[in-house]
Amino acid sequence: MNEVVKVLTGEHENIKRAIEHTHRLFADILSGNAELNMMLERIDFFRNYADGYHHHKEEEVLFPEMIKRNEMLEYGVIHEMLQNHEDFREMLSELEDAVNDGDAEGAKKKFEVYAEALLEHIAVEDEEVFQIAETIMSEDELLTVLYRFEDCDRELGVDEKKEWEKKIG
Repeated sequence: MNEVVKVLTGEHENIKRAIEHTHRLFADILSGNAELNMMLERIDFFRNYADGYHHHKEEEVLFPEMIKRNEMLEYGVIHEMLQNHEDFREMLSELEDAVNDGDAEGAKKKFEVYAEALLEHIAVEDEEVFQIAETIMSEDELLTVLYRFEDCDRELGVDEKKEWEKKIG
């Protein structure tokens, strides 16, 4: 597995762990053992880590580089992935609205839809998109992508990223 793919799949593992933790948090919320407003920190994780760090790398670095090598990807799987990213942003806003409205059941349902869609998205990237990237890009091109990923993390804050990863365990 190439280092670029290791970075992205490693971030996917953190996102999947956050999804698991959030399902448990909702169980605690609905049983009265946690407050609904605790979901706001989870929403921040998905916005800042999943979207801010992870999707940012894909949108600004990986996907454009892939399209340069195969224009057809722009209208196929890459288009689908980018549309998913937009959908996830909307879903998180709706989830946040439900939390702010005090609607625990509604928030749980919205999270379940978001989590299922995100897990499906991750599976497509892991099983298809990243494999395409490794196939169409040379080792040198992938190394350049890796360096640009590191630049993205530095721009957004390496220490902040590590803090998000610690919080999710």
